[in-house]
Amino acid sequence: MLSLEHISLRLGSDENSPRLLSDISAKFSRGEFVAVIGPSGCGKSTLLKMIAGIASGDEQGTIRWDGRDLAEEDFRPSEFGYVPQFSIAHEELTVEECVDYSARLRVAGLSGEKREEMVTRLLGEVGMSEFRERPVKVLSGGQKRRLALAMELVSSPPILLCDEVTSGLDPQSEDEIVALLHEVAKAGNRLVISVTHSLKHLDSYDAMVVLYKGVLTYAGRPDHLAHYFRIDDPNLVYSQLESRDAEGWQSSWMKHGEAFVQGGKRPEDSAGTAKAMHCPECRTECVGGIRFCGICGCKLPEIPGAEGDTSGDSDKDSTHPGAIAQFITLVERRFRIFLRSHAQLWLQAGLVFGFPCMVAIFGWNGLPQVHNLSMGLDINVIQQQSEAINFLKQASNIGSLVSGIVMFEVILLTLMGANNSGREIAAERQIFEKEKLSGLSPLAYVASKVLFLGLLSAVQSLWMGLFIHYTCSFPGELGQQLLFLFLVNAAMTFICLAISSYMNTAEQASLASIYLVGFQLPLSGAVLALPAWLGTLVRPVIAAYWSWSGILQSLRGERYYDIVNMVIQTTLSAAPLCLWVLVIHVTVGILLAYQGCLRTRME
Repeated sequence: MLSLEHISLRLGSDENSPRLLSDISAKFSRGEFVAVIGPSGCGKSTLLKMIAGIASGDEQGTIRWDGRDLAEEDFRPSEFGYVPQFSIAHEELTVEECVDYSARLRVAGLSGEKREEMVTRLLGEVGMSEFRERPVKVLSGGQKRRLALAMELVSSPPILLCDEVTSGLDPQSEDEIVALLHEVAKAGNRLVISVTHSLKHLDSYDAMVVLYKGVLTYAGRPDHLAHYFRIDDPNLVYSQLESRDAEGWQSSWMKHGEAFVQGGKRPEDSAGTAKAMHCPECRTECVGGIRFCGICGCKLPEIPGAEGDTSGDSDKDSTHPGAIAQFITLVERRFRIFLRSHAQLWLQAGLVFGFPCMVAIFGWNGLPQVHNLSMGLDINVIQQQSEAINFLKQASNIGSLVSGIVMFEVILLTLMGANNSGREIAAERQIFEKEKLSGLSPLAYVASKVLFLGLLSAVQSLWMGLFIHYTCSFPGELGQQLLFLFLVNAAMTFICLAISSYMNTAEQASLASIYLVGFQLPLSGAVLALPAWLGTLVRPVIAAYWSWSGILQSLRGERYYDIVNMVIQTTLSAAPLCLWVLVIHVTVGILLAYQGCLRTRME
């Protein structure tokens, strides 16, 4: 049984903060199909989020599940399902793959054969068998809601919370979803609570909860709704709510509600949703969930999931996948999504092969050779001065070219890094939040991103470094150059991943990431030297400087190193220091991304 006892919610802790819900009390049993209705902004979705434990604000009151205070011991991941209004599936995957991955992330110990049987059974139950090979992106709204239900049912939760899953559907799809939810409640002996605006399917519900401006105005049987609100047609309940203020409706329910609750139980409610079974001794048919036979007194076998029996739930939690198993599943899913996204593949191909060509244009025929001064005794002073001027001009051009090629590589790799991860978490934030609510480990999630993005950065950096080294005959230690190219790409990738984890939308994350790349060149000091105080202030956070400096240090022992030092106005840092600073950038980015994923941002 789910019990709400004097539930209230404010936006803040201040007494003057807006109150979203006020003193709501109600009880619901397993096997019931409950509708939560009311005008827009009355607190329906907020109530559902409070039950799920994801509402933000100053909460008061007590929510109990099977007698357990959820404030002290929250729902276990397998105990409840939450179906939000938005899609909770990746559009590049097929229907079958979505349910299969959901099962792998939520239920451990299933062999491939058993998991396939589960997927087939669930798709059949929600009427999606014929669409199992269809990509999510081509599904209709109603089909996506059916898919979401199948994904939530993989762990057989005893309570299912549905947030406006019929919103925006055509009448036929709405009828089908309501009938499906009714069947899910009855066949699975589970409590299903559905937030909806529609009053079309009153006969399908066991109970109706009516909210108005954050207060409870009714909680009872649908066929008593019209009588309580003194209207001829239940569809007039919204207009009737406007006839009195919220406090008036709240006091009316507190005064008369008990009679409707007590008289609102259907005759079959005491046993209608329980499962019949036979006593092992006297073979008398008994109602499941009762501990002892009423004829012979012997103890009956317990039914997992029956009212008051939590043994089945505990078993489910004991088989919840660990972080390593989830990590493997997430990595496989991420690579599959990447390979299915043709637009992303073409973009990556363009960046990986196009950017190095842009850099190589400036040194396509190799770097110019540095011609020594003749220093001959047979030339006069004027010739010596002319030769010195030509040498300085030559050295300036070559030094600028070498430094420019390195910085061009570095900046383009930071741009690749921003493109790699700027949208990575923000674009799928709501899917991640839903999976986290179902028991997904944030550590496994971030680790899967680190592996995928790390490999992508490695490929981009390796190709950039090798292409420039051999095409332009670029001097210096190749291994050191590749290391610093990879580190600057990885640093920007994971810093932008952190940005993505804190932003509300993918567009905001992309914009912030591009701005960060835009600051790299001017604040690196590679083109124009910064004032000493400004350079000291900003240099620690400018990854481009440390990579540029580290790569130029690989030219030590080459004449190009001395020539570059003649041209640039910014002091180069030692290679070991550059290495450690970039490693710190990478580490900080990963840690910040993890912290961002710990925060709940479900809409």
